[in-house]
Amino acid sequence: MQSSDAPTRADADRPDPSRIERLCVERGLKMTGQRRLIARVLSEAEDHPDVEELYRRAATLDAKISVATVYRTVRLLEEKGIVERRDFGGGRARYDPTDRGHHHHLIDVDTGKVLEFEDPEHEKLAQAIAKRLGFILVGQRLELFGRRAPAAPPARPPRPGKPRG
Repeated sequence: MQSSDAPTRADADRPDPSRIERLCVERGLKMTGQRRLIARVLSEAEDHPDVEELYRRAATLDAKISVATVYRTVRLLEEKGIVERRDFGGGRARYDPTDRGHHHHLIDVDTGKVLEFEDPEHEKLAQAIAKRLGFILVGQRLELFGRRAPAAPPARPPRPGKPRG
């Protein structure tokens, strides 16, 4: 008789759990095959995908997945604090896994590209502002929207001319 803790052939064929999948298990979520797939796609994302983009990526791996399943799963992951909803403009919510640590975002308004950054000076300033106003800071979010600065024109060499005197 096989022990219930012994790995099965299906377990041996399954890739190691993604970091999002591990968070799901830690927070008590039942992990179906489609939830595992969505967790893996989110774990591998280097951007901040919206639900439609998550669906497109997941559907390339499993054509049977529905967009409704992706919406339900993302909503559940948000409720469990595994992902955070972000509004970077453009009328669609995008998602950021919470296990990436505290960071801020700079959004390129022309391309929609999101750059993540950390800034210790901003952190100190936020703490100081909260303290000055009589608060203890418990959280913060900084989202900057910008456009790439035009490249500086090359410096012109001085024109030859008569010496001034």
